[in-house]
Amino acid sequence: MKAFFLFCVLRAFPCSVALILSLVMTSLGAEKKADAENQYYRMITIPVPAGITLEGGALQFLPGGKLASATRFGDIYIIDDPLQDPPTHVNFALFASGLHEVLGLAYRDGWLYCTQRGEVTRMKDLDGDGRADRFETVGDGWGLSGDYHEYAFGSKFDKETNIWVVLCLTGSFTSETDFRGWCMRVTPDGRTIPTCSGIRSPGGIGTNAVGDMFYTDNQGPWNGACALKHLAPGDFEGHPGGFKWYKQAEALGPAPQIPTSGSRMSVEAKKIPQLKPPAIYFPYPKMGQSASGIACDVRGKFGPFTNQLFVGDQTHSTIMRVYLEKVNGRYQGACFPFREGFSSGSLALEFAPDGSLFNQSTERGWGARGGKPFALQRLVWTGELPFEIHEMHALKNGFELTFTQPVDKASAENVSSYKIETYTYIYQSSYGSPEVDKTIPTIKSASVSGDGLKLRLVLDELAEGHIHELHLPSLRSSRGQPLLHAAAYYTLNYIPAE
Repeated sequence: MKAFFLFCVLRAFPCSVALILSLVMTSLGAEKKADAENQYYRMITIPVPAGITLEGGALQFLPGGKLASATRFGDIYIIDDPLQDPPTHVNFALFASGLHEVLGLAYRDGWLYCTQRGEVTRMKDLDGDGRADRFETVGDGWGLSGDYHEYAFGSKFDKETNIWVVLCLTGSFTSETDFRGWCMRVTPDGRTIPTCSGIRSPGGIGTNAVGDMFYTDNQGPWNGACALKHLAPGDFEGHPGGFKWYKQAEALGPAPQIPTSGSRMSVEAKKIPQLKPPAIYFPYPKMGQSASGIACDVRGKFGPFTNQLFVGDQTHSTIMRVYLEKVNGRYQGACFPFREGFSSGSLALEFAPDGSLFNQSTERGWGARGGKPFALQRLVWTGELPFEIHEMHALKNGFELTFTQPVDKASAENVSSYKIETYTYIYQSSYGSPEVDKTIPTIKSASVSGDGLKLRLVLDELAEGHIHELHLPSLRSSRGQPLLHAAAYYTLNYIPAE
């Protein structure tokens, strides 16, 4: 059927043969990869009742196993028995409506909290009819205009029961209202605390396994590619457009030095103490084009990746995997492909009590590969162990990789099994960046541990401030299997001393 469709299209539009063929082949390749991934992480699609537009916004599990689902249209639904398999009798009940683009949900002490565009709100059903009838503003200490792009993404509660809110710039370029381009903390007593500057266009926010806060930022001015960035009070995340609001954030001191456009992030970070390089770059467009929601597997029921992060990409309709470590006291690490084939653009990710992972998606605004306007889907680990890179650690002279299964020593110790290159991005006020300053290191040696689970690659040189892109097409497990995903992208902000 697809071959016939392609034939008809090529006859109708002969001048676009190369472009159309490329798009179709990309789609076919993604479907083939998704089929292989399904052996390990089965995808379940939850039917959405007619009349409900469930464009991805936020998810939150509630007591009793129910799931709260918020939408960009400002509705919140309570989904009963979302873990049904197959999901033939899942019920959706409207809990609240009339909110303004809900992009964060959290639950505490009988209240459902939501981050909407202009405030953090909490709500409760007082009379037991299933609808919220009490709404209270918790914090609203930032500006709001009619601009379509002033998104506000809210976190779950942190260790001090604060909600962190990352605020998109006006139009994603400038800061026309208070604290646009900032991260704010909303405290339990309703204070709104300016926390970090330098944000451009966030797509999600969440914590790692130890409770440190991260958000995703998207390619654009001062952002060469989409990235995962660590948030800590006083940090500058890279975009200076919101510096004018330091005058209203006296506790943070004066605004940082404005970066030099056209420089490199690693160069500017050495000059500007508050500037923190991204923990992870998602090479654009290899890993995605619109980084989004963040979820951490703290339950250890989602296969071999306990305590690792999973990050969505809205444009590619995918979920990526992230391994983080600290070097010189700051986060960096590697990202890996994880799961393709979602029906719409991945936006909100949420782990269920049983360890499965929910993905609520939307294609509105930028479109998405999935092709559906929205979807609610769930990944369930089948119990079968995929052959994957488990972790990737930086060394002073190379990298150490761990695997989910023992590797074949002959293929692993053959340096021709690997391809590696490095590159970075221009840190500039104009939009995005090509890959620049490329190098091709030589792999001097590859050695495998006795149990076959660790591989040490010694390189002739490392490039600080560069992404190190590693491909392992010829590596095999001890049972002769190729890697399910044979690529890794390590963001090497700092080279370890040891």
